[in-house]
Amino acid sequence: RAPVLDGAIRRSWSCVHLSEVVMDKPKKQLTDKQMAFLEHLLGDARGNIRLAMDMAGYAKTTAVQEVVGNLRDEIMDRTSMMMALNAPKAAFGITDVLDDPSAMGAKNAIAAAKEVLDRTGLVKKEKVEVETNCGGMFILPPKTMGE
Repeated sequence: RAPVLDGAIRRSWSCVHLSEVVMDKPKKQLTDKQMAFLEHLLGDARGNIRLAMDMAGYAKTTAVQEVVGNLRDEIMDRTSMMMALNAPKAAFGITDVLDDPSAMGAKNAIAAAKEVLDRTGLVKKEKVEVETNCGGMFILPPKTMGE
């Protein structure tokens, strides 16, 4: 894996965390507690909403919906970024299985990598080849009701 220079720090792509990636400017002004919740949710809490709320300093009596409802777009944006950051790891997972197909869990690794790549938009391309011997062929869109 190729190391990346970040200032004076060298690290590999596999060690990049979501909190180190510069996110687009938030769509709305967030409180410090909301920002902490988002960082913990996709960091230490690993998606556990209640744990992320506790780590961010929300009261135990605060409803999950009260926090998550206001941050829905930010959660979706950050989750999408997390998936994109893991796409290269998924691609390497597939190529690692090519190198050692008898490795333990190879089938599960391929399935997980495929899911990540599909969700980030890197899907298997399919080609359709049409042949005809009657001169030309037109492919028309389907008819709609009333035509």
